[in-house]
Amino acid sequence: MGHADIVKRALPLFDEIIIAIGTNSQKQTLYSLEQRIDWIKKVFEGERKVKVESYEGLTVNFCEEKNASYLLRGIRSSADFEYEKTIAHLNNDMMPGLETILILSKPELSSISSTIVREIIKGKGKVSKFVPKIIAKDFR
Repeated sequence: MGHADIVKRALPLFDEIIIAIGTNSQKQTLYSLEQRIDWIKKVFEGERKVKVESYEGLTVNFCEEKNASYLLRGIRSSADFEYEKTIAHLNNDMMPGLETILILSKPELSSISSTIVREIIKGKGKVSKFVPKIIAKDFR
């Protein structure tokens, strides 16, 4: 829910938003790349300003390839801010001119993380409060 909310709130700021799904060797995914892309496309169906793509390697390289000037990130806490600040500085060192835009999550969404949602799904819990409705129906 948090990722979708951040993108929706950022739509007025940009002509186009590319939701880029990177393959991260440190994260274990529960669903295939294709499934995740399909879900994101469903969430933003009809929104002409949103595109969904995947990439391998560094995010900064993907940004360079796409001539992206901004990297949009959501933060839930001060710990997220410190992490994102470090990454933003490194990305800017590698690609001068790339600016990171941080948007605060809404308070009611700040306790939700992808890790927690994965655990709820694995434990066969009710996930409908934590994912967009279009995705929640796949878990009934």
